[in-house]
Amino acid sequence: MVSARSEPAFSGHCQPQSLVVSIRITASDMCKPVGPRRARMAPGAPGWQVKTGEVFAKQILPHPTPTHHIWGLPDLPTCHPCQKLPPAMPGRALLGLLALLGLRAGAPLCLTQQFRMSGDYVLGGLFPVGLAEGAGLSNRTQPSATVCTRFSSLGLLWALAVQMAVEEINNGSSLLPGLRLGYDFFDTCSEPIIAMKPSLLFMAKAGSSNIAAYCDYTQYQPRVLAVIGPHSSELALVTSKFFSFFLMPQISYGASAERLSNREEFPSFFRTVPSDRVQAAAMVELLQEFHWNWVAAVGSDDEYGRQGLSLFSGLANMRGICIAHEGLVPLLGTDSRKLGSVHSLLHQVNQSSVQVVVLFSSTLAARTLFSLSIRWGLLPKVWVASEAWLTSELVMTLPGMAQVGTVLGFLHQGALMPDFSSYVQTRLALAADPAFCASLNTKHPPLEGHVVGPRCPQCDHITLENVSTTLLHHRTFAAYAAVYGVAQALHKTLLCNASGCSTPKEPVQPWQLLDSMYNMTFRARGKVLRFDTTGNVDMDYDLKLWVWRGPVPELRTVGTFSGRLQLQHSRMCWHTPGNKEPVSQCSRECEEGQVRRVKGFHSCCYDCVDCKAGSYRHKPDDLLCTPCDQDQWSPDRSTRCFPRRPKFLAWGEPAVLALLVLLGLALSLALTALGLFVQHRDSPLVRASGGPRACFGLACLSLVCLGVLLFPGRPSPTSCLAQLLLLHLPLTGCLSTLFLQAAEIFVKSELPMSWADWLHGRLRGPWAWLVVLLPMLAEAALCTWYLVVFPPEVVTDWQVLPTEALVHCRVHSWVSFGLVHITNAVLAFLCFLGTFLVQSQPGRYNSARGLTFAMLAYFLTWISFVPLFANMHVAYQPAVQMGTILLCALGILATFHLPKCYLLLWRPELNTPEFFLGEGPGDATGWGGSAGGEETQGKNK
Repeated sequence: MVSARSEPAFSGHCQPQSLVVSIRITASDMCKPVGPRRARMAPGAPGWQVKTGEVFAKQILPHPTPTHHIWGLPDLPTCHPCQKLPPAMPGRALLGLLALLGLRAGAPLCLTQQFRMSGDYVLGGLFPVGLAEGAGLSNRTQPSATVCTRFSSLGLLWALAVQMAVEEINNGSSLLPGLRLGYDFFDTCSEPIIAMKPSLLFMAKAGSSNIAAYCDYTQYQPRVLAVIGPHSSELALVTSKFFSFFLMPQISYGASAERLSNREEFPSFFRTVPSDRVQAAAMVELLQEFHWNWVAAVGSDDEYGRQGLSLFSGLANMRGICIAHEGLVPLLGTDSRKLGSVHSLLHQVNQSSVQVVVLFSSTLAARTLFSLSIRWGLLPKVWVASEAWLTSELVMTLPGMAQVGTVLGFLHQGALMPDFSSYVQTRLALAADPAFCASLNTKHPPLEGHVVGPRCPQCDHITLENVSTTLLHHRTFAAYAAVYGVAQALHKTLLCNASGCSTPKEPVQPWQLLDSMYNMTFRARGKVLRFDTTGNVDMDYDLKLWVWRGPVPELRTVGTFSGRLQLQHSRMCWHTPGNKEPVSQCSRECEEGQVRRVKGFHSCCYDCVDCKAGSYRHKPDDLLCTPCDQDQWSPDRSTRCFPRRPKFLAWGEPAVLALLVLLGLALSLALTALGLFVQHRDSPLVRASGGPRACFGLACLSLVCLGVLLFPGRPSPTSCLAQLLLLHLPLTGCLSTLFLQAAEIFVKSELPMSWADWLHGRLRGPWAWLVVLLPMLAEAALCTWYLVVFPPEVVTDWQVLPTEALVHCRVHSWVSFGLVHITNAVLAFLCFLGTFLVQSQPGRYNSARGLTFAMLAYFLTWISFVPLFANMHVAYQPAVQMGTILLCALGILATFHLPKCYLLLWRPELNTPEFFLGEGPGDATGWGGSAGGEETQGKNK
């Protein structure tokens, strides 16, 4: 019924409470049950009450004991004298006995009556105590009332955890001293349309069930100060939109959707569980730890499943994990077409090599998927579970679940609550006590069933057996901590301390708590929690494994996640034969030094390709080989690069050692010849060879030999410049002295006597040194031009050698380098022409023949140098240059100077003016000449 009440009229701007339109839910709107109840009744007893009393008595005293028979009642156990009751539940045995005595009268449990308690400040609570199976919500045509028919033990435990926290705060003095908190709990049936009715009631004006419309809600005082819950993201996205309009603080103990972190959209939403982004990151870490990169990803077809699947897919793709199959599982009551898509998805998974399925799903969708998987014979897989269904009794108790494979999932750690089980048993035992139930009617306010209907009709027909399975692995700390979060914010708002509050029992509007809750730190069971700016808390995860040892699996902790995954591999248990770790990969792991060449659309399906020399595999999932830096190298199929060693013509190399031996030979011969010439400088042989100029030529030849010492060792700019000068200038000096001798021979033998006399005078004395100097000046000019225009430089070549860096003197222009040799080549050519056509004279030494062979040795050496140098590896080109220079020097020594040394040492009788200078009685010119080989042989006889 909608009723309107008028206030004094107003004009102008809208004023608070000027006109109030209230919506009041009356008795005509009472809820009526839809569908049969499914409370578990105890067989074999005159009524469910007697069985309830028996169960409580047996569970309170679990040990087998002697019994005494009381008339009219079942046999009751007798306590041993030494048996102690748990300190957290004094008098539990008496409560069980009272339950037996009272329940014979047929009185139901009064658990629902405990869903509301008055206080100075009241907290609203939304819990999934029931499930709306068979309620026909998808086929509704009218907004009629709905009652949930199936009981959810986990939802009841969450409600009792909140109740326990409220009692602790009320009985303690550390928080809100002198004040009492109250609560008002409602069942959501895990359905948004059902959760909205208590949400509307929470926003009703304090002391009524009317919701008024105002322009300004700053001074509005609703029935509750804050709301605890709901659990699911699907419901929280609906209710938090509603509460955010009024800035009503809402603390969820299970809604983990990432979207709820948006402060602009949900400014008053907080939660005591981490966001799904953290859980998705933990799942990805788990897959990477086991090298599972070929998986199927399935989500429930609701907000929780869709956003969780999206988060996981995004993180998985970033970490190189391929999703082979992806799909959504419909909720209960969907049409056959959606179920057909699930069948197609399961068929694809069954036919592929996927061995791991990530299921980010709500409880009902997970139950649907596993029911279909068991029915259609899906092969056992590894199931990575989201927190929503990992501990669900609906899923755990599904027939055939033990055959689906290995189930792994993450649960937030929270804090230990060892006394919670005792508290639950106490509350259930009290609910069976008629005296206690009678006292609730006077202490607690009425449940207002005429407004919102029965809160949890099935809760009054349960036993401890109904919640015992869930109680083994309850995760109620988040609900428990939510109460402490609100209490801490209220404690700060009221300026409370250990002795009391500054403004006790002063009205507090819900929005006033928000300033205290942002970035607030609080404690619950010794664990420090903190709401960040997005309303989230930072909490670690435990990795849980289902271990089957009975009809319901146990949860074994096999790892932790606190930003980084830490596994206990020894505690793992797999469904595979021999407990072998499952493998879920599209392609085998590539070997060392191989990269992946992707096939198709998925990066996890690939061929392995070897990395060539000069490249390497940086990471195991690389698609391309990484080239080494220029100062590094690598062999084939390498996983790293190695630094290149500098390569040059080292002193210790065999080729250099052989060349040094050759150098020693050439230098010793040149110095020996020079020494002999100096010693016999006044002899006809030395005088005929040019005297001082011959010694100068031998000295230059020795410098040429010494110049090869600049080639071995690490090149430097100085050595690169000196190589050219020490080779060409001394060689030019040597060849110019030989040119003088060739010119004398040519003039004497080929020119007329008148010309010969005049030229002979110019080729001896000071003019002769001018002839030597001019070619050397020309060569010096060429060398200077070359060094200035094309200066050689030290370079490091990273490409020419596979594993080393070649350090050498680089020649900028080979044409210019050839022009530097032009002077020496011209001198050698003139020497050859001047002596090749000369006729020998009988009775004299044939110097022309020695010069001819010396020039032939020069040309043969340097002509052979060009193709050999061009085709030789650049690393050994300096050795070729060394060998060419030394062979050139040895050729000149062997063909021209060594025969004269032979005559000086072993044929001194031929060292006469007649034989070398032609100054005998029959020679009127006094010229040194040449004697024929025939007469020399005749005199030797």
